[in-house]
Amino acid sequence: MTMDNVARNGLVLLGCGKMGSAMLAGWLKRGLPPESVWVIDPKPSDWLQSTGVTINGDLPEQPAIVLVAVKPQMMGDALPAIAAMGGGKTLFVSVAAGTPISSFEAALGDDSPIIRAMPNTPAAVGRGITAIIGNSHTTPAHLDTAEELLTAVGQVVRLESEDQMDAVTGVSGSGPAYVFHMIECLAKAGEAQGLSPELAMQLAQATVAGAGALAEEAEETPDQLRVNVTSPNGTTQAGLEVLMDEETGLPPLMAKTVAAATDRSKELRNG
Repeated sequence: MTMDNVARNGLVLLGCGKMGSAMLAGWLKRGLPPESVWVIDPKPSDWLQSTGVTINGDLPEQPAIVLVAVKPQMMGDALPAIAAMGGGKTLFVSVAAGTPISSFEAALGDDSPIIRAMPNTPAAVGRGITAIIGNSHTTPAHLDTAEELLTAVGQVVRLESEDQMDAVTGVSGSGPAYVFHMIECLAKAGEAQGLSPELAMQLAQATVAGAGALAEEAEETPDQLRVNVTSPNGTTQAGLEVLMDEETGLPPLMAKTVAAATDRSKELRNG
């Protein structure tokens, strides 16, 4: 399956909120014709209506791909609209958080090729990372097509089993909120040392964003980058001695944070 096949046979996007809009914008920017896209959304935005895609119209009987991007609580209402497409050549890709592949197999037929994907919120600015896993009916070509679609909003990684989705949720799914909170805390700490709230926030935001970009683009590992900016007995070392404390610092706190989110994901999955 190639993007030419998607353009020829069509793509159905079920739900076009922030995540769906980000993906659609990426696809159109990469050359997917608007006439090849059908969107189902109860409250289409002004932007969506300006794209030229078909909105809430009659759907193709057997599109190349159906991408499900509705909120989990809306899934029950949304699935009947695409149920008839199951069991054929249509590939289903879900970015709906917490909905397992088995739920889609129950609604669409377990002979349908289904890929579950877990993106994160930086996808809204094209800097997300998405983990994907397919059921037994997905082929390497299906996974390649899903990866090509999802790279419109950032990086894509492939999992070995669906059980890994809980840990992915704990790290990258929930992780942006951890980083946002770190920015809050760093700014508050700057205020405590005499900076204005506006200046402290600007410094914190730019520092975290810049360090993240450097960690991603540099050839060195993050631990080596940390060593590179830590002069012996300097200011950075003084701060890191607090942050890296094995009992009271960031290592045990981050371990507990990710474990709590992962455990909660398992609880939600198991009902």
